[in-house]
Amino acid sequence: MIKVSASLLAADPLRLGEALARVEAAGADWLHVDVMDGHFVPNLRFGADEVVALRGATSLPLDVHLMLDNPERHAEAFVRAGADWLTIHQEIKADVPGLLRQIRALGAHPGISIKPSTPAEVLEPLLPLADLVLVMTVEPGFGGQRLIPSTLEKVSCLAGMLQDIGSNAHLQVDGGIDTFTFREAVQAGADVLVMGSALLGADDPVAVMRHVRTNNSCT
Repeated sequence: MIKVSASLLAADPLRLGEALARVEAAGADWLHVDVMDGHFVPNLRFGADEVVALRGATSLPLDVHLMLDNPERHAEAFVRAGADWLTIHQEIKADVPGLLRQIRALGAHPGISIKPSTPAEVLEPLLPLADLVLVMTVEPGFGGQRLIPSTLEKVSCLAGMLQDIGSNAHLQVDGGIDTFTFREAVQAGADVLVMGSALLGADDPVAVMRHVRTNNSCT
């Protein structure tokens, strides 16, 4: 079953509660929360306090993506705030295997992500430690970008790598996923689609979700 993680980066900050209600009513599976420090990526957004507020307002799993230079300083705070899934980047300078183990020990599902310029192969030693693998299909930091087609080759590669080790980890894509590109992502092997503008900006989010649910065949 393909899951849709609704990206709150696409929501109007002054109407976050309304956006949450809309995607819940539409049938989103998860909520995707981008945490950005203005250094690892050129934007600032969402902190642990917002995750606490979201946790109190919804029962949907919170899919928190840490785009931070030093996630090891903040991982525990986000798990305690209510993150169900906590994803870090391979490109950071910290002890990535140790941090993935720490996230699991804290009670959250650990995830590992790569930017478009990072080869998929660097994730091979980390895959046994992750419950989620996230391929950024745009340069991270801002919503509303077009999917970079070459990133789907990494999705296919990682799908094969996960199958080879017998992993049940989710394979997630984030960036430029809309009612057209989602099919290519699914065919490449993704089973979690982060949707931002295409879902939150839609006149009829229910119709968007219905379209994804009924047109996600990998054949």
